[in-house]
This record gives sequence, C-alpha cells and structure tokens, in this order.
Amino acid sequence: MIRAVRQLVLAALIAAGTASAQPPRDAELRELRGRIEQLTKELAASEGARVAAVDALRDSETAISEANRRLRELARDRDRARRELDRLGGEARKARTDLEGRRAQLERLLRAQYVQGERGVLRVLLSGDDPHGTARRLVYTTYVSRAQTEIIRAAREDLARLVALEAQARDRATELAAVDATARAERAALQAKVAERRQVLARVAGEVRKARRDLETARANEARLARLIEEIARATRSPPRSRTSRPDAPVVGAFGRQKGRLQPPVRGELAGRFGSPQEALSPSPKGVFFRAASGADVRAVAAGQVVFADWMRGYGNLLILDHGDGYLSIYGNNESVLKRVGDAVHAGDVVATVGASGGNESSGLYFELRHQGQAFDPAPWLQAR
Repeated sequence: MIRAVRQLVLAALIAAGTASAQPPRDAELRELRGRIEQLTKELAASEGARVAAVDALRDSETAISEANRRLRELARDRDRARRELDRLGGEARKARTDLEGRRAQLERLLRAQYVQGERGVLRVLLSGDDPHGTARRLVYTTYVSRAQTEIIRAAREDLARLVALEAQARDRATELAAVDATARAERAALQAKVAERRQVLARVAGEVRKARRDLETARANEARLARLIEEIARATRSPPRSRTSRPDAPVVGAFGRQKGRLQPPVRGELAGRFGSPQEALSPSPKGVFFRAASGADVRAVAAGQVVFADWMRGYGNLLILDHGDGYLSIYGNNESVLKRVGDAVHAGDVVATVGASGGNESSGLYFELRHQGQAFDPAPWLQAR
C-alpha cells in the first residue's frame, strides 16, 4: 500500500496541475506531500500488525501486470516498426521503378543519337551545311543534350534516394528483430511470474478465501479505498462529501450528460450487483462485478485521466480514472493495468485486462462509479447490453 500511496503523489501532482492553468506553488506541493505522508503513516500504524494473506500475492500480481503492460507496449512498437518497414519497402520499389525508367529514357536517346550519327553543337556549326538545316539540327542537338543532362540528374537523385531508403529499411528491420527478441524474453519471464503466482496462491488459498468472506476484512478494504479516494478528491480540489453509497448521482458536466450512454467496461455477465450483500466474487457491495474471461479487454467508460494504477489489498491490480466534475470510475481485480498515472484516455480505450488478482477465485472485473467520493449504482449509467 505504501508504494500505492507514493504512486498517488504523482497522480495528485498531475491532477492538481490540470485543475488550474497555473502550475502548483511550492506551498501547495509541500501541503500535498504532507497529506500523503500522514496517510502512509496512519495506514502503516493501523495495519502493520495484521497483514492479510492476500498481500502474499502482491509482488507476483504486480509483476504480471507490469509484464503484460510491457508486452502491450512492445506489440505497439512492433506494429509501428512493421508499418514503417512496409512504407519504406513501397517507397524503395517506387524509387527502383523510377530509376529504371530514367535508364530506359537515356538508352532511347543514346540509341537515337547513334542511329543518326552523333554530332555535337560545335560540329553542327562548323559543318558548312545549309543554314536552315544547320539551325534545325542545332535545335535538335541542344534538346538532346539538355534531355540527357536532366535524365542523368534525375537518375542520380533516384539512386541516392534508393540508397537512403534501403539504409532506413535495414535500420527498421534491425529494430524489429530487437523488439521480437525482447518480446520473447518478456513472454518467458511472464510465464515464470504466472507460475510463481500459482504457487503462492496454492500456499495461501485457504487464508485468502477466508479473508475475502470476512466482513471485518471487507470493511477494512473498503475503508482503505475510501481513504485513497479522499486524497484523490482533495488533490483535484473536489472534496468528497462522505464515504457512503447511494442509488444514483446528480447529472453534472460532460460525464453526467452521458448517463445511460456509457459503454460497459467489459463484455461479461453481471454476477454481483450494486448494494447486494457481500459476496466472495465482489470485494465490496459498493460496486458491481462482471464475470469475464481472463485476459479480456477492460475499456474506459468515458474520457478521463489515470489518477491511480497500482496493486491494493482486496482489489488487486487497481485502476482509477478521473472524469472531472467529481466523477471517478474504478476498475479492480485486473490481471494487468495497461496505463500509467497521468495518462489521458478516451472512451473505449483499453486500460486493463480482466483477471482474478487480489485473491479472487473467479476471473472478472470489479467496477465502481463515484461522485464526490460517494459510490452509486453504475447500472443506470451504462448502455443497455
């Protein structure tokens, strides 16, 4: 959690910076750091004596999330390098065609000169032939000479362009091979991390199962998330009213106008509903749980900015988006978080992948919507599926 709170420092700084056109003053930054440090001390003091078994999963689940995010980035790098290589290949083919065309033009001119007998400008002038014929031959000879010069110049440019394109293509091919090699190594490391998580989960499975069903543990997890959201709200200058939940939220600003039209965060079965009694699937009744296949895409329900992206007890790999006007969307139990704190996202962007982190026995997404810190039922705000 300490690392998560430190991550929040950067999130808060970014959020505070976007709340005003002016950068935060030193005094504001010192005050913000003080709040975060105090929160860290309070959490450590209250929880140091009772570390949950779920925490044993933190390192492996965080490593899996980071490895998958890195693989996504490598895939984007590979696609970019491949597109660039294809573009360079197309340009090189065009340059070769242009060069061959210049050569063919020059060959035709040389052949014509040979057939008619090569006669330079000086020889034409000194030939003593009929002046009218001399004038015509002089014009023709000058034209041919200029045409040869232009074709040779253009051919040299085509050749230089072709050489440069081939050099760029070799660089992109080398880059692509390096990306592929890195991706293979990352996949091997990911497989090792997944195996490690299975071993850890098998060792603490009984304690994890008991903790997820324990009402006191669930309340502690909810309180921990509420404290985090309070700090996010303060940093974004939108203080929460309370830690309670309610059936609905007021319609405010751009996010509010999308009520009933927000796209669901994941394709899956709604297995845990808002306000329902505590269930093993859902970390809290303040959100909903979508049962979905591990690795499925989790998408942002609306445009916003990442203000938290880390592991948290009870919620696993957790992502929080700030949508402005006091609205937050919360995505928990992810296999991987694919965005970093401060990233801007658009509606529908893939921000995470479905998993069972945090000790959940079922693969799926835990999802909350909050306004000014208060959780409310997401169902009326999402598009009917």
